[in-house]
Amino acid sequence: MDDSTLAGLKTALTATPDNAKLLALVMGAMLERDEGAGALALLGNRGPEHFADTADALIAARVCLASGEAERALTFARTDSAELLMLRARALAHLNRNEEGRAAYDQAVVANPALEDPSLRSRLASRVRTFPGGDDRHMLKVIERGPTDGSDLNQLLTPETEKVTFADVGGLDEIKEQIRKRIILPFQKPKLYQKFKKRVGGGILLYGPPGCGKTLLARATAGECHAQFYNVAISDVLDMYVGESEAKMHAIFEKARATPPAVMFFDEIEALGGKRQYSRESLTSKLVSQFLSEMDGFARNNQGVLILAATNVPWSVDAAFMRPGRFDRFLFVPPPDRPARATILSLHLAGRPTEGRMDIDYVAKSSSGFSGADLRHIVETAADHAIEETLATGQEVPIRDAHLKAALRELKPTTLEWLTTARNYARYANESGQYDAVLAFLDKSGRS
Repeated sequence: MDDSTLAGLKTALTATPDNAKLLALVMGAMLERDEGAGALALLGNRGPEHFADTADALIAARVCLASGEAERALTFARTDSAELLMLRARALAHLNRNEEGRAAYDQAVVANPALEDPSLRSRLASRVRTFPGGDDRHMLKVIERGPTDGSDLNQLLTPETEKVTFADVGGLDEIKEQIRKRIILPFQKPKLYQKFKKRVGGGILLYGPPGCGKTLLARATAGECHAQFYNVAISDVLDMYVGESEAKMHAIFEKARATPPAVMFFDEIEALGGKRQYSRESLTSKLVSQFLSEMDGFARNNQGVLILAATNVPWSVDAAFMRPGRFDRFLFVPPPDRPARATILSLHLAGRPTEGRMDIDYVAKSSSGFSGADLRHIVETAADHAIEETLATGQEVPIRDAHLKAALRELKPTTLEWLTTARNYARYANESGQYDAVLAFLDKSGRS
């Protein structure tokens, strides 16, 4: 606001000193010009009863706080509006009443997440302790950081993993049905399968483009079986010292055998079970041999242990893994079809603030070739747009249909390169028929 406009408003205020709206407008303009003392002089002895509007009371409270009168600022911050609650938290922090301030801060953030202020939260999490010095005139103040919140620490160290079932996996109905028949039922009715001399356990290799749900399917399978889930990372096995990788592989299998029913999941299995003809003289071939031995070697009892693996490059996995008794079930996890894409979008939108009708069908129709991860990226990008508007306006803006469609226009599918490579293998290196499912998908989707 320029000088002449502000001067005119002050003249008008002099003529109508009881005009609360005009007073708040002038004080707000003076705060923007760092004239807090002048604004406080205009406020005079007026109390909260002078301001009927919450926004006007907020300006009066800001004037008091900016002038160092935190106690008086609290008298104006008595309503439960998010902005006044946050200002109340600031005033209480100024007064070192941190416990009350944390309560006000938490209420304000719940009401309006856009008001979050990490520096204020950190200040409210500290405690001030006063120690007397040699005489009463000298006091030592020590600021101690409050204890780390337990939930935050757990989130940083061990991310919480909830039980996942097939209800959390959008689409892939045919694969789910195969897994139910071949895996879940044997776990649920072991006596029946033992009677027919069918073992409970075995191995399944899931392959397909990145981001299409292979890992999620493995976790959901463990959830449906009510089994212990062991997610084996590459770093859990590989070791720089000779013989250690094989020893770790054995220990991991022994742990699973000791706690049946158990599901072991190896992601990116080509890193642990790559083709040995390319590494005959290296330590990698010894690790592959150990892996094969653990799966069905002499005197190994894997009853009740299911071994799941996933790869984006099945043509790089050693052929010895593919024989019956090891990974004897080879399941293609394709990009989701249109109904599955709609389901996945709905699952990712669930629990997020939305407004108005979301045209899920349009987005699902227009996202052919998108993986499940791509669809999640659409929703995340739409949420980013809503958050940007929230920060720009200061008011919470929910996700709207326009945000979703704008995100769709920005992003491209990531499965096309994989499908092109897989098509070549399916056409020219499919002697055993293991890529027939890929050819069927390409024919159905018109990408052959």
